[in-house]
Amino acid sequence: MAEPEQQVPQAVDPGVVARILTEVYQLCRADDSGALADYIPELAAAQPDSFALCLATADGRVYGTGDVTTSFTIQSISKPFTYALALADRGPAAVAERIDVEPSGEPFNEISLDPVTARPRNPMINAGAITAASLITGHDPADKFERVRRSYSRFAGRELTMNEAVYASEARTGFRNRAIGYMLRSFGIIDSDPDEAVDRYFRQCSLNVTCRDLALMAATLANNGLNPVTHERALSVALAEQVLSVMTTCGMYNAAGDWVTTVGLPAKSGVGGGILAVLPGQIGIAVYSPRLDDRGNSVRGVAACRELSRRLELHFLHVTRSGRTAIRAAYSVAEVPSRLQRTTDETAVLAEHGDRARVYELHGDLLFAGAERAVRAIEEQAGELEALVVDLRRVGEVSEIAVHMLDELQNELAAAGCRVAIVDPDSKMGHLVSSLDPNDPRGRVFIDRDTATEWCEDIVLDHHRPEGEPACTSMPIEDHPVLAALNHDDRARLAKDFEVRTIARGEVIAPRGSTRSGLYLILEGRVRITFEGADGRTHRLASLSAGMSFGEIPMLVGTPFVNEAHAESGVRVAVLSPERFDVLTETAPELKLALLERLAAGAYAQIDAAVRAIAVRGGDY
Repeated sequence: MAEPEQQVPQAVDPGVVARILTEVYQLCRADDSGALADYIPELAAAQPDSFALCLATADGRVYGTGDVTTSFTIQSISKPFTYALALADRGPAAVAERIDVEPSGEPFNEISLDPVTARPRNPMINAGAITAASLITGHDPADKFERVRRSYSRFAGRELTMNEAVYASEARTGFRNRAIGYMLRSFGIIDSDPDEAVDRYFRQCSLNVTCRDLALMAATLANNGLNPVTHERALSVALAEQVLSVMTTCGMYNAAGDWVTTVGLPAKSGVGGGILAVLPGQIGIAVYSPRLDDRGNSVRGVAACRELSRRLELHFLHVTRSGRTAIRAAYSVAEVPSRLQRTTDETAVLAEHGDRARVYELHGDLLFAGAERAVRAIEEQAGELEALVVDLRRVGEVSEIAVHMLDELQNELAAAGCRVAIVDPDSKMGHLVSSLDPNDPRGRVFIDRDTATEWCEDIVLDHHRPEGEPACTSMPIEDHPVLAALNHDDRARLAKDFEVRTIARGEVIAPRGSTRSGLYLILEGRVRITFEGADGRTHRLASLSAGMSFGEIPMLVGTPFVNEAHAESGVRVAVLSPERFDVLTETAPELKLALLERLAAGAYAQIDAAVRAIAVRGGDY
């Protein structure tokens, strides 16, 4: 039978993070201040209004907006990567004998050395970068530059090429850098041909990249030197830490202090218009916009990084217990159902369609990176879902950006026909969560995962229950499954021994520890069976609905009730008292035997279902 059109979830555009980037892009795009770098003639030919913004996660997902595939030369963003290669070639101690790691407070192209050490103050200014270029090993100049190019390519995840026109322009006008090279040679910082070192520096600055390339280069540094897309190691963990440390204090030249205060990310800028920023362990950011401020940094790039840091709470001094919040577990309601014991027909529907509702358990502190991973995983499957649960019980801190992203996710999924249950007993989501209104198209908030799972099951059943087959809500005693298998006469005879009772919602039917009080056949409503957990709280073992029974074990073996039974809703039950049950031994032994067989089968099925539910959850209520 064809399903109604509205029952099929629509495809979901995975756009929560992408929308945030787009908002920042649009906000910063209006700023057309700044000027192109003109001391290198070829850079002055760049398209001044070109603008791109990319974010790459430490597990390889890249988001981007604007001119993300536009090529431009890497310029001074090359400096940390050549420094990294020099560290790998020569070792940190040998490099430290030639290059200090202190902020300079001077323009990047200053012709000076530290007055005490007589060394370049750090590898992010031109003097330090030319020194780093001189330390690259190789058979000859061509081999040394090829090693630089290949190193950068490992970070970017693709083969990078040199812009010959920009290189020629730099070589033709780079007199100041040549002066720096000869100064370094005169002080013994460079002990080889300074022209060769300066030429290698010109070449490395002239390598073409895109904003996407820079984002992946940043993400590789964030991922401890391992490219998250190609999984090729570009740098050792220890050296990645050293490079990021120097970028933190020196990467933005004499604007480094303001950058660390307002953005709080290790970063490097270039006069080609690029900025690369890293949140260690989590993400890399890249911006391209060639209009520069008076410090040589991209105007839009600085503004975009500040805005992203503010919105996504990226400042690296915002320290929490976990920078890698992730999904602890994910499963469908078919794999781990709720503790509501369903009818045979409902169980069959959920077995077939239960993969349309999933539970996602999150853990750790929910910052941007963790929220991004969770939202991405959910969005990738959302087109197949009708309902889902996001369980926040094991989450510690929930940042404002994470609340915003989950709120946006609910809106996004609701538009695609998928409702979201948030399990948030401690109100970590605050006022931005959806309401308790059962008709809210976005979803519901619950205090426990089991009830949320049951809500998802109900949505799946509403969508996929065969047409014309309503949920079983009430039945006469003769139609109860315990009696239905008997022949007509025996069923009518036995039904007379039952007393029909109506019980109000919340009323205790069988207290824990009470003696056998009867066999209960549920004719209408729900009965909740509860137990005391190790945490001292009362938990649901199962909810039983019309067509089910309880009280069999105490009735059969004479033991007290181990758990407690109370009315979850208004309930109508048929009760066979212990006295009437015992009388059957004398008056109708064959009828009692048939009843015992039905009770034993039903009791075993319910116990088995409860035990399997507890085993799957591992004692997690």
